[in-house]
Amino acid sequence: MPADAQQTLAGPATLEGTSLHTGEKVTLTLQPAPENHGFKFRRVDIADQPFIDADVSKVQTVERATTLAEGSVKVHTVEHVLSALVGMGVDNAIIEMNANEPPIGDGSAGPFVELIKKAGIATQEAPRKTWEIREPLHMETGDGSLITIVPDRKFRVSVTNVGPGGRFAQYFSTEVNPETYENEIARARTFVYYEDVKPLLDKGLIKGGSLENAVVVRGDQVMSKEAVRFDNEFARHKALDVIGDLMLCGKRLLGHVICVKPGHGPNTKMAAKLKEQYSQMRALAAPFEIPRGEAVLDINDVMKLLPHRYPFLMVDRIVDFEGDNKCTGVKNVTINEPFFPGHFPGHPIMPGVLQLEAMAQVSSILMLRKPENAGKIGYFMSSNNVKWRRPVLPGDTLYIQAEMTKARGSIGQTSCRCLVNGEIASEADLKFALVDN
Repeated sequence: MPADAQQTLAGPATLEGTSLHTGEKVTLTLQPAPENHGFKFRRVDIADQPFIDADVSKVQTVERATTLAEGSVKVHTVEHVLSALVGMGVDNAIIEMNANEPPIGDGSAGPFVELIKKAGIATQEAPRKTWEIREPLHMETGDGSLITIVPDRKFRVSVTNVGPGGRFAQYFSTEVNPETYENEIARARTFVYYEDVKPLLDKGLIKGGSLENAVVVRGDQVMSKEAVRFDNEFARHKALDVIGDLMLCGKRLLGHVICVKPGHGPNTKMAAKLKEQYSQMRALAAPFEIPRGEAVLDINDVMKLLPHRYPFLMVDRIVDFEGDNKCTGVKNVTINEPFFPGHFPGHPIMPGVLQLEAMAQVSSILMLRKPENAGKIGYFMSSNNVKWRRPVLPGDTLYIQAEMTKARGSIGQTSCRCLVNGEIASEADLKFALVDN
């Protein structure tokens, strides 16, 4: 299991409450989901119980909340529950609702954090897909909002909030992980300015809104059933929204997100920009299509499939495929190999660990033959039943055979052996994972 593996919920958990806009009762259930599933909403109150992907391409409106739509089916105010899932380290989940928006609760993500803790978190086998930002990204809107994402080995958010007329200027910055999210971000409540919501109240909208689920600002006064939870609660809630909205790009990020006057509009525009850049980056390296029939892959073909290069590329060519389950590669061992001068120089022997590496590389090529795995790379995860039976010497031709014994999603297991002149030199059972390149 990789050190940074994907996570889902250990079981279902249900929350009941009132929806913000209609004031109606709504039941929300978080359900586990398989690896690489991501987040999907499901409207269980509709006959065919349709799904809506939590994806920026589904964003319909961003006025005071983020709304997703698939055809005529909509889900409103998705940012709080998505933020909680991301902040608490969940990668895959189904969010079922019997109405078009989640319960508003107290206007924070706190109730969803408690729901996630109630469900529990289960670790999955596939490695987590995280995009590390390598070049700064910047976006500005005409109303003074700006978002910049700069490289960072952690996921960090820094927010400057400035209200109308410069009121309630606040700043908040933190690394985002489950501990900081639960303690520093989740409890920050949504806030509104009275002059913005009064027209909606007059029209009978936001029927579920009250001083119990939002902080209302009237002039310079804060109106709330409860005192502010933090002296910079507004900036913290903006960070909460940013985390949920940016996840609509489809990737967890490693980077420092710096925002001034963020909102759902700028947030989702940045999510779209992130998704577009990621797609362009992936398009630069078109995946090499492995032939479906009998074929020989020369060294140039091998290098299109494997990221390894001298001195760690251990496969010179692929000489045989047997269906989708068997593959044979060749390594020509010469006295000029870089490891011979330091590995028993008076009696040169190919290191056993490099034979193991050769088996892993051929196994990766075998797994990459599946069309759904095109363009990915293989990470060696574990080895069992490893045996070395005879030395491999300069001048030997090493035949590396791999047979797929188990494949589930991006995880594969193979039974491998290296042969010289028809004799087994080494053998092992390997486990590896394929991840996006």
